[in-house]
Amino acid sequence: MNYHNITKDDMLNGDGLRVVLWVAGCNHQCEDCQNPITWDITGGLPFDEAAENELFEALDKPYISGITFSGGDPLHPFNRQTTFRLMRKVKEQYPSKTVWVYTGFLWEEFKQNPKMKYIDVLVDGRFVKTLKDDKLCWVGSSNQRIIDVQKTLKKGEIVLYYDNTVSK
Repeated sequence: MNYHNITKDDMLNGDGLRVVLWVAGCNHQCEDCQNPITWDITGGLPFDEAAENELFEALDKPYISGITFSGGDPLHPFNRQTTFRLMRKVKEQYPSKTVWVYTGFLWEEFKQNPKMKYIDVLVDGRFVKTLKDDKLCWVGSSNQRIIDVQKTLKKGEIVLYYDNTVSK
């Protein structure tokens, strides 16, 4: 897997103060994507041991709420193995920290994958330019969902972590 950046102390990509891993590779290539530089699976840098150490050193801070995997697409077929391994490691080392994942894929495409148990919040769906809404929280377009994965797995149907359709 390749990555473009590790952002520390991020407040825009999930609830709380977060570390964000920006992975390379996305086959959705949404029109007006905010990160088209991350589409190329060979872009960025190899996610090596030094990058992993940097990531976990940032997560080790007590004020960090958790990690967000973004990109690119962390669930791109080329990224899945490493992304799921990292999620598992985060949950083992920091069980109270949350794992958020942004993906252009839909929950329905992954709901049977047993590794989804490592995710707390899944922001799913492609960005759709015609549905763009700057007033939405944590998403770019109104078709995207912010899913509470743990509650969804228990209930057997989608439970939203945050519902952008409710008036604020």
